[in-house]
Amino acid sequence: MTTTMRAVVLREHGTVDSLTYEEDYPKPQIEPGKVIVKVRATSLNYHDIFTVRGMPGITIPMPIVPGLDIAGTVDEIGEGVTGFEVGDRVVVNPLDSGFNLMGEVQDGGLAEYSLVEAGQLIPLPDSVSFAEAAALPVAYGTAHRMIVGKDAVKEGDKVLVLGASGGVGTASVLLAKQLGATVVAAVGSDEKGQTLLSYGADEYFNYREIAIDTWTRENVGKPSRSSTEPGFDVIVNNTGGDTWHPTLKSTKLGGTILVCGATAGFDPKEDLRYIWSFELKVQGSNGFGREDIEALVALIDEQDFHPVIDSIVSLEEAADALRRLEDRGVTGKVIIAPWGDES
Repeated sequence: MTTTMRAVVLREHGTVDSLTYEEDYPKPQIEPGKVIVKVRATSLNYHDIFTVRGMPGITIPMPIVPGLDIAGTVDEIGEGVTGFEVGDRVVVNPLDSGFNLMGEVQDGGLAEYSLVEAGQLIPLPDSVSFAEAAALPVAYGTAHRMIVGKDAVKEGDKVLVLGASGGVGTASVLLAKQLGATVVAAVGSDEKGQTLLSYGADEYFNYREIAIDTWTRENVGKPSRSSTEPGFDVIVNNTGGDTWHPTLKSTKLGGTILVCGATAGFDPKEDLRYIWSFELKVQGSNGFGREDIEALVALIDEQDFHPVIDSIVSLEEAADALRRLEDRGVTGKVIIAPWGDES
């Protein structure tokens, strides 16, 4: 029996260059209550970059195999596990029963095999490809909880999505359109904007060329304290940083700002006057739940809904793909296919 496998491994914090591609990393051994999944597809998240760099207050056991999102087939079944058979197609909830995250506290998906609790498995119908399934858990699950789970977007709403070319961003565009909203995508290049239009966004603008609040004032109208017409009904802001202040200035009277992250900075300049003067609602949303992943799998299975996939690459190319994600050169999700077949 094979005791080693190919994997992308982090042995010390640093840059993306700290990741190593290894062909003799120890293959996980089966344990009671757990299964070994043959990883057919995994996807990259910006969280993987934070893992590589190191995060204050979070101890990462070394060495670690990054990769939060996993889809594949059941390869081995541990004692006490029922309801699954070898060969079953599954997608993995990245959080285990102790709320430990795959690829952060335990080895994740950038490998040929991964050990997970049986309770993390979600059955995957044949109609959903491994690549689509691997795109779902973290980014699409987070967007689903924020937009659908919080009942934040209604038919006819004017919605602005910041960071619209990222995983959460593209998911937010698709889900808001699914609910009947008019969606504007804020992106860093015209190429990304055109891609988002092809996936259903109604308009886009390049935030590198025009400020968020300036574009809003010129195209949607300056928010007024006496009217609910100008401004956006909902703004999805998972970037924070210097986008926060113009977000406050672009939300209509009684509008909602959705927050699920802060990739550009968690302590931005604040102006409380906009919050009380325009009676704004700031709705936080923390991560995802199993129910979000299940709902998204059903959405792909039952309707014309497909995650935005930027590219599918080999395990050997994973570090280069993560570097491209770090440089904001990605639209949608990058899928890693360890076995070269992600269908």
